Amino acid sequence: MKLRLQLLALLFSIYSFAQIPTGYYSTATGTGYTLKTQLYNKITGHTNNGYAGLWTTYSTSDRDNQYENDNSIIDIYSENPTGVDPYKYTYGTSQCGTYSTEGGCYNREHIIPQSVFNSASPMVADAHFIPPTDGKVNGMRSSYPHGTVAVASFTSLNGSKLGTSSVAGYTGTVFEPINEFKGDVARMYFYFATRYQNTVATYSYDMFNGTSNQVFTTPFLNMLLAWNAQDPVSAREIARNNAIYVRQGNRNPFIDHPEYVNMIWGGGVPTSDTQAPTVPANLIASSITATSLNLSWSASTDNISVTGYDVYMNGALKTSVTATSASITGLAGSTTYSFYVKAKDAAGNSSANSSTINATTTVPADAQAPTSPTALNASGITTTSINLSWTASTDNIAVTGYDVYMNSTLKTSVTTNSVSISSLTTGTTYSFYVKAKDAAGNASTASSTINATTTSTSSVTDLYFSEYLEGSSNNKALEISNATGASVNLSTYSIKKQTNGAGAWSTGITLSGTIANNGKFVIVNSLISSTCYSTTTANLSTTSTDMTFNGNDAVGLFKNGILIDVIGTFNGGTANFSADETLRRKTTVTVPKTTFNKTTDWDVFAIDTCTGLGNKIGNTNEIKVITNTNFNLYPNPSNGNFDIIFGNSNENYSVEIYSLIGQKVFEKENANSTVSVSNLQKGIYLIKVTKGTESITKKMIIR
Repeated sequence: MKLRLQLLALLFSIYSFAQIPTGYYSTATGTGYTLKTQLYNKITGHTNNGYAGLWTTYSTSDRDNQYENDNSIIDIYSENPTGVDPYKYTYGTSQCGTYSTEGGCYNREHIIPQSVFNSASPMVADAHFIPPTDGKVNGMRSSYPHGTVAVASFTSLNGSKLGTSSVAGYTGTVFEPINEFKGDVARMYFYFATRYQNTVATYSYDMFNGTSNQVFTTPFLNMLLAWNAQDPVSAREIARNNAIYVRQGNRNPFIDHPEYVNMIWGGGVPTSDTQAPTVPANLIASSITATSLNLSWSASTDNISVTGYDVYMNGALKTSVTATSASITGLAGSTTYSFYVKAKDAAGNSSANSSTINATTTVPADAQAPTSPTALNASGITTTSINLSWTASTDNIAVTGYDVYMNSTLKTSVTTNSVSISSLTTGTTYSFYVKAKDAAGNASTASSTINATTTSTSSVTDLYFSEYLEGSSNNKALEISNATGASVNLSTYSIKKQTNGAGAWSTGITLSGTIANNGKFVIVNSLISSTCYSTTTANLSTTSTDMTFNGNDAVGLFKNGILIDVIGTFNGGTANFSADETLRRKTTVTVPKTTFNKTTDWDVFAIDTCTGLGNKIGNTNEIKVITNTNFNLYPNPSNGNFDIIFGNSNENYSVEIYSLIGQKVFEKENANSTVSVSNLQKGIYLIKVTKGTESITKKMIIR
């Protein structure tokens, strides 16, 4: 409740009595239910502007001229009376609308749900108990009674709550507005009970007792009396009452005369009640955690009624409730707090303090993550394994282990600050990072990422260019040799060109399949064939578009995206380096190079030396062009279940799958549509598809 309450008396003198028409309450002379009937006779028969007319009423009745003073729509379910509103509505532009999130739109909230009176008129359009509210929160409130919440299942952005009831004797679901508007809501209920006194006894609602005099069940009446006392009439309510009077011709008497509430339902003028409630007994603390605890006590009694309880923590008021329990949150761990409780009634009488109890919160849970591992290093690299080590992390309690990631996927978990990674592929680059963890499941940020490449099986570590033939448009070819000492899987290799030896490298040709030791193959205008030597066969294919070679173009051989061999001076070097001549790598050059030296590395011939290579281009009897044996793998990588999809479903294919150690794990003949493979174990497999004498091999990774 805002500090503006200290100005309440002045506001009443300025607004309340100045705005109430002279003689409006001249017939309200009784007390108790007699006074209620007199007020009913005065405010009944108001002008019904219709359900749609509420939008017009809101243009004057519910504008913010008290809080932010920006003339926006005041919404009791989103207004933050002591700070910045979580969102705000401009009149007429945010009407519902969608109800998916808060701040989406505002609509018309019947404080007494429409279902209670079957949406009948004039109740359905009576602005005195129908304020504008956020559509999402209105929907969450639904038709539940207003009441105090014990355990919240939903909390709006301004703190309004839906949850289990803490109203004495009621165990259903209730909706609780923030303290700033509890009195506003209570006076809307009292208005409804009075304005519709002639029909309210016929309405079925959990808050009603089926009578036309008291109207409310005793627990809910005590709660509304407490809300009315705790949150006195504000300037906002007075301005709203005046605006609705202009539209409807009747007023909410409990805003003009708040004393009428206790005169009707509280046993007469409240100052006549001077008896305080009894002291709350049996105060206990339970459900203690590191940040919260629950308090409960035995109910107090009073000559009229107990309207609520004030809960004190360490000698200061912590919260006020209407039930005999309270949830205390926001506490510090391992800390002792003292509590006592006072009961109070509608007249403002308070009991003496209950006995004081002490409660100590528990030790906080471990929420601190370890420090990040540092100095990650790769060593002991072989053809199939890499050793990793790093500087140990620290933690507020203890580091329990490390998660090691390879290529961004968890590879293994260890308890020491080193690990050996095995079963890797020869001549392949891997990326690694490490995270530390503790017993509570907290994980550190990742260490820096490092890259490490397994070694090859021979001192000659890669393929290299052996010949580049350039001539007419039908006489261009590139020959590549394998002298590694073993068969080479081509899936990590690609061929790219740099036009006229300058600028960016092209997308190029991606290779696949294998090539035997001492084997050669030829690329002709991006079509990959077997070697020009008929005794050697390489199963190769390309997924690239045509990449013809210009005599002035630099041509690069890449492995894992890294340039390892090149023909021609590149990045702006001399052009025409091999026009109309054949280059063949000297036999003394046995390792890949990233620079081009025509004199020391290459033999130059005026004609091609690959047994008439230029004359054989396009002759499929001599140079085999693989074009029809094509297929796709999906997904790749997979979890062990994937499909082999053929490019031409009218052909018959045979399918073989091998592990990296050469074991055949799958075979299928005469396949002419999609082949489904399932339940392969983790690892890397070679998928070989054959049509006639043509074959293509592709890699599948099972994770």
